[in-house]
Amino acid sequence: MVPFAGWSMPIQYKDSIMDSTVNCRQNGGLFDVSHMCGLSLKGKDCASFLEKLVIADVAGLAPGTGTLTVFTNEKGGAIDDSVITKVKDDHIYLVVNAGCRDKDLAHIEEHMKAFKAKGGDVSWHIHDERSLLALQGPLAAPVLQHLTKDDLSKLYFGEFRILDINGATCYLTRTGYTGEDGFEISVPSENALDLAKAILEKSEGKVRLTGLGARDSLRLEAGLCLYGNDMEQHITPVEAGLTWAIGKRRRAEGGFLGAEVILKQLADGPSIRRVGFISTGPPPRSHSEIQDEKGDNIGEITSGGFSPCLKKNIAMGYVKSGLHKAGTKAKILELISARVNAYASGCIDEGLWKELIATEESVIGIEVMHSYGGSTGLKSNIFAEEVTGGSTSNMP
Repeated sequence: MVPFAGWSMPIQYKDSIMDSTVNCRQNGGLFDVSHMCGLSLKGKDCASFLEKLVIADVAGLAPGTGTLTVFTNEKGGAIDDSVITKVKDDHIYLVVNAGCRDKDLAHIEEHMKAFKAKGGDVSWHIHDERSLLALQGPLAAPVLQHLTKDDLSKLYFGEFRILDINGATCYLTRTGYTGEDGFEISVPSENALDLAKAILEKSEGKVRLTGLGARDSLRLEAGLCLYGNDMEQHITPVEAGLTWAIGKRRRAEGGFLGAEVILKQLADGPSIRRVGFISTGPPPRSHSEIQDEKGDNIGEITSGGFSPCLKKNIAMGYVKSGLHKAGTKAKILELISARVNAYASGCIDEGLWKELIATEESVIGIEVMHSYGGSTGLKSNIFAEEVTGGSTSNMP
């Protein structure tokens, strides 16, 4: 167990991180993600209000559908990423990251006060009375179908329903953070434990409780951003490979924070781009320097590790535009893990760290695999159609 954003979170349960990752892909994984913050915006102007803060075409969403979006700041940087759903024209449900909860809620509240002062009709409710479970993997739908009378085969990716599951009124979204088919289930907290037990029982042991370790390896295999690593306040959605999440109407009209910066990047291209890597040698780690074949710095790793499914080292990071094409050769400078941990803990100063890089680097041969812009599975069609500037081959 580790502390995170005021919660005590499991890195793993009974299974190893390797086994949990593979089992989620082969069968299914059940994640307790109740640390995430769910909230509802209501009122006839809730969509127009939210469009001032995010890049999505919220007004264009049909009731019962949703999308990934990004909250932006005045410079076009990412405050947070979020999955938003239009429940009805006057009700939007969204989930934000636990580590960003305080700043996200303060940001929304500040702008809501100004919006309401001008006569806008919008209010909000933070769903602290609900828990959130994520059921992911090929068995997600058949297992969950045992617990509801609604036909889940008619609920497509990105769609949302309010329905009865195991006797509780749940918010069900067909989405996830693994690249697999699956669902996020918002359930009243008093019913959460019973629902989790029922899911595990109905799976006959094939769906297993899965912790943060496997959640991270699964999302990395799928090429999905982790806020705080791969997205931060100085990184724009265009740089992050999330151009596809900017609604067509929003690209034409703007109207969101940082639109001037983002629309200029859409027209002229960004200076850096997020890319994926396959490597040999030690697994690349966050903040490792990326160099070209001449030894010049071209970027930085933001996430990396060993892929339990590919049985290879994988990573993502940012490189200078023009060097993001599939097949580009590069190398990563990596310290031995003990010294990386020492630096991260503040045990050695920056000067010594730079000296260690120069004298004891481990050069990892890598190949830029593709520019990330989506996930595997149900999301791959959007990825293949929308992303430009790199191969659209998907990771298994």
